[in-house]
Amino acid sequence: MDEAEQVARIEEVVLPIIRGHGLELVDLEWRLLRPRGVLRLYVDKPGGVGIADCERLSREAGDVLDAAAVIDEAYDLEVSSPGLERLLRTEREFRWAVGRRVRCWQAGGHEVRGRLVAVEPDWLVLEGDGGEVRLPRATLTKARLEAEVPWPRRA
Repeated sequence: MDEAEQVARIEEVVLPIIRGHGLELVDLEWRLLRPRGVLRLYVDKPGGVGIADCERLSREAGDVLDAAAVIDEAYDLEVSSPGLERLLRTEREFRWAVGRRVRCWQAGGHEVRGRLVAVEPDWLVLEGDGGEVRLPRATLTKARLEAEVPWPRRA
């Protein structure tokens, strides 16, 4: 089984568990390192993911993965939230980020910020202060979430 097939099989096994916990899979990383591999599951839910969510999912997903025997190597399982300023790389991550504030960089260093309102095959659509901006995905060099932290107001 090649790496892509193994990742697909791992996802097939853990996705029902993730959904059963009311969570959404944002990203799955499998790294076969020596002496132990690392499987990282990044999950989210409305209102955010807490430590208890990650612990419960980690225990159940680990048991099911072991029973399904989709990973032959020794590995560590890590479950966490995606993070406030997560780098967006995959189609799944871009779809997950719709409705959130993002920062995008295009070839030549041009930076665009705004709320991601649509992900299309060739375009990202952002809503910024100046209105809607359509970014050609072919020119995108990097994209990441922009933290939206509600700072306490001064009296």
